[in-house]
Amino acid sequence: MEDLFSADGQATQWMDQAVALTMAYAPKVLLAIITLIVGMWLINRFVDVLDKKLGQKDPTLNKFLCGLISALLKVMLLISVASMIGIATTSFIAVIGAAGLAVGLALQGSLANFAGGVLILIFKPFKVGDVIEAQGFLGSVVEIQILYTVVNTFDNRRIVIPNGSLSNASLVNMSAYETRRCDMTFGIGYNDDIDKAKAICKRLIEEDERALKDPEPLIVVGGLGDSSVDLTVRAWTKSADLWPFYWDMQEKVKKAFDAEGVSIPFPQRDVHMYKAD
Repeated sequence: MEDLFSADGQATQWMDQAVALTMAYAPKVLLAIITLIVGMWLINRFVDVLDKKLGQKDPTLNKFLCGLISALLKVMLLISVASMIGIATTSFIAVIGAAGLAVGLALQGSLANFAGGVLILIFKPFKVGDVIEAQGFLGSVVEIQILYTVVNTFDNRRIVIPNGSLSNASLVNMSAYETRRCDMTFGIGYNDDIDKAKAICKRLIEEDERALKDPEPLIVVGGLGDSSVDLTVRAWTKSADLWPFYWDMQEKVKKAFDAEGVSIPFPQRDVHMYKAD
């Protein structure tokens, strides 16, 4: 009987302690949960507004900066929620620091990509909207994120390139300047009139409004090939007009040479047959 009363008393004591703990910590836990939910909502709203504002002023910076700010604010929110529950923030920060060191050692490549993204934003070798050639890909820069840069190729492929690779390797920015030089080569036969062929090329360039007057076009004999005299033609255009101008000139020169009687030689081979006695 005494054991029964002792067990009932101990159970009652445990219940009292559980109720006391619940009364002491339930408001803190409830407040922490509310703070976490509201804080996450406010952070997401703030980052969305910041993304829109920065996107209007600097599309290159907004994705990188918004991702970084979002991560920092969420870490600060978690630390605040932990302190509200009663977890010692010093110990919590120490645990986060130790975990961060371990994760950092395990993710050295990601840290290199993060550092590469910072270097790209500081030195600006390219920006969102530029056409670049890097890592074997040619396309337009869509986003510069914390760890990666997103490039859309002209055949509508989405390429994700690590920032570390972009910051430590050579790349070509096709959009760095407003104008570019269009280099073309046209071959004519050795029996054709060089001056006539040069005059045709000059006329076609002058008739095309996309060709700039300054710098002036250059038309010279660039080489004497095995079966052709190669004319080097160089004209300046706006960067956006480069390839349309190049493709149109290929067609126009071919048609003009045909109409003016200027031949465009192609490789040929003469075969001589001898009859054995």
